[in-house]
Amino acid sequence: MRLKYKKNSKNGRCSGCYFRMGFSKLKIPRVCEQCSKPFEAKTVMTRFCSLSCNNKALKEKKKLEKEKVEKDSLLQKYKNKIAEVQNREFISVAEATVMFGLSKDTVHRCIKRGIITGINPGSRLTRVKRSDLENLFSSVEIPEEKEVIIEKHNFEVGNCYTISEISSKFHADPGTVTNLIKRNKIPTKKVGSFVYVPKNLIDKIFDGK
Repeated sequence: MRLKYKKNSKNGRCSGCYFRMGFSKLKIPRVCEQCSKPFEAKTVMTRFCSLSCNNKALKEKKKLEKEKVEKDSLLQKYKNKIAEVQNREFISVAEATVMFGLSKDTVHRCIKRGIITGINPGSRLTRVKRSDLENLFSSVEIPEEKEVIIEKHNFEVGNCYTISEISSKFHADPGTVTNLIKRNKIPTKKVGSFVYVPKNLIDKIFDGK
């Protein structure tokens, strides 16, 4: 059976033309979820102002998903290993880098300076005392009076490190540096996108003074 449509006396079109042609005059004010620019959407489901923004958002989503899968895989890989290592008195340098986020160079430097105990039962078999590394990240008590002085006078140019400078100088992961600062309650000062930390307190921790 063929459907019939009545013609509209004003424009000569049938009353069902707009429906059959999929024609829409909707203009919905939206803000693009990718570039944050305002635009007029043609449907209530539109989230991006252009195909380019849509593709960028899709790539970022896939990247985040990939990073999450890699992170979960890494955690699963080292889960049992870390549990085993935590029960041993001495651990390898490689295990120390995984557990504490330190570079191999930092671990060897700490051994040479006597900050942590290291033994070498054979070629390339250096072992370090796990409790020494844990103590390295324990809180350092700083009197309140000294904290006030540090905040007042030690945030001048030349007296501070940025997080990236600490990471580069001592070969430590930026996340490890941040945790170290929090654990030791070291005062910081943020200027723009940079976080500054007094040099004397950082040197005191890494040099074991």
